[in-house]
Formats: sequence, C-alpha cells, structure tokens
Amino acid sequence: MAFLTNDKLVIVGAAGMIGSNMVQSALMMGLTSNICLYDVFSPEGVAEEMRQCGFGDVNITATTDVAEAFKDAKYIISSGGAPRKEGMTREDLLKGNCEIAEQLGKNIKQYCPDVKHVVIIFNPADLTGLVTLLYSGLKPSQVTTLAALDSTRLQSALAKKFGVMQSEVTGCATYGGHGEQMAVYGSAVKIAGRPLTDIIGTDEFPEAEWEQMKKDVTQGGAAIIKLRGRSSFQSPSYLSVEMIRSVMGGEKFRYPAGTFVNNEKYSHIMMAMDTTLDATGCHYVMPEGTAEEQAKLDASYAHLCKMRDELVTLNIVPEIAKWKEINPNL
Repeated sequence: MAFLTNDKLVIVGAAGMIGSNMVQSALMMGLTSNICLYDVFSPEGVAEEMRQCGFGDVNITATTDVAEAFKDAKYIISSGGAPRKEGMTREDLLKGNCEIAEQLGKNIKQYCPDVKHVVIIFNPADLTGLVTLLYSGLKPSQVTTLAALDSTRLQSALAKKFGVMQSEVTGCATYGGHGEQMAVYGSAVKIAGRPLTDIIGTDEFPEAEWEQMKKDVTQGGAAIIKLRGRSSFQSPSYLSVEMIRSVMGGEKFRYPAGTFVNNEKYSHIMMAMDTTLDATGCHYVMPEGTAEEQAKLDASYAHLCKMRDELVTLNIVPEIAKWKEINPNL
C-alpha cells in the first residue's frame, strides 16, 4: 500500500468507539505507515485487531504513556473526552472536557511542539479546541475542530427529503458553533442543480418544513443518541480522518472546519468558518449569506463567547488580555 506520509499520527482516545473507528479509517485510507494509539485505558486490544486486519506495511503501536505516544508526533486527532449521554447537551460537558483539553495542550507543548496539525473532536468542540490551542503554543492554522458533521447532517436531510444522492445536494454549510445555536446556511444550496431558495415556500417544500429541518439538523447528535442508544461515533471518526488527510496533502476537505477567529467582527473564538484545509494548515474567509443567516451567525458567536467567558470563571483559561503570555501566536 502507498501511504500519503510516513509521519507519526497519534489517535488520542483510541480505546473508545470513535478512536478505534478513526484508526481503522486512517489505515483504510492509507494515510501513514506510522500510527500510534493512545488512551488512558489500554488501547492494546484495538491495536491487536488492527494488526489482525492485515494492513501490511504499517507500524501500529499502542500505549497509555503520553510521553511515549506524543514523542515525534506530527499529526494528532483527539476524541479523548467524555461522551455525551441521552438528555445532555454538548455544553453540559464544558468543565470536565475543557480541563482534559488544557492538559492535552500542555502535553503537546511539552512532548511534540513540532507537531504539524491537531484535530479536536470531543465536545463542546469549539471550546475544547480553543483551550487546546491556547495551551499548546501552536499557531491558529495548526488546530482545527470537527464542525463538518452539521453540514453533512443538512446535506443528508435534504437528500432524503428530495430523493436524490447526497452528492447532488451542493453548497451545504453550517457555520458558527458546533451546537444547537449553529447557523444553518441554505442560500447557496442546490438540489440537483435547483436553487433551494426557489423551492422553499412552495408546496414541494413549505417554509415550516424547512424551519423544522434546520432545527432537526442542529439536534442531529441527540437524534443519533435516541436511535442508537449512544452518541455518534462513525460519522465524527470518518470526517475527522478526512480532515487530517487534507493537511497531510491528500484529498481536499469538502466541509467547514472549526478554526480560530480573531478579526474586526469576531474576537478570540473557535468556530466554523468557510475554511480551506491543506498542507499549510487551516485558512478561512468569512461566510457569505443572507442578512438572516448572518444574524444567526452573530447569535452563535455570542453564545460561544458566553461559554468562553465561563471558562475564565472556572479558572480553566485566564482573561483574554493574558492569552499572549501563554501562547504568543494568539
């Protein structure tokens, strides 16, 4: 098998369902010949299963020792937080998972400061990603969060509604926070070449049905918990591996990623933007949409700021004025 790179990829939380799926996806995509499974619970069982798949010319290691895992790491994907259970929102995980993110950032700074890219997917991802970035000392372009799941949920809902292949639903994007306050953008969507804006408000797709669909998309994670009795694991693992593939120089990532934003409108926040992921990292432009969509994005930003400010109260991060002391890149 030809690999994109021989650089070391570390999967954090590899003993869990998301982590083990990430390992398998990375190997099936042929990302790297050097993959390390790290978890505080032994990931050796996952490593053994992967070896028994017969992938061939791959060095699969597993460890519970963070120094061993992170040594010489060039790429990291972390699902290493507590999962969401039925009845919980992503925000309910704020304190515990952001404390985990703080330690993750410090571990990166100590053991692999030369890492090229880190993808954070444990919830609330916008905040855990922000905390990881702050304490890692990395540049904003080097840390991204999983936000694509909301866009794929919109795409799949529209494909089911109109009876078309998902590839025929183009221009789907959700921006802002990865949570129920996300901004769902429909103005650029086309269904098999037809502008969605021409269909909304007709008998084929009444306005009320579109409003309900947007609400359902924002609650897509909760719906999976109800359907499967556990939080999503296959979709976040696959999309996060697609993200790391793009920064390894592989196929372009198709959806928005969560990225650090600090401009004249939005300050010191991590949220989904109109992003490009490539070997130079993550770069973004501001999303374009209708006045209503932009207002939703502003509201999502305000919600994220409220949670970020809560992290100051919880003593997980200092006030923003002191961030540069911890990470000069911010």
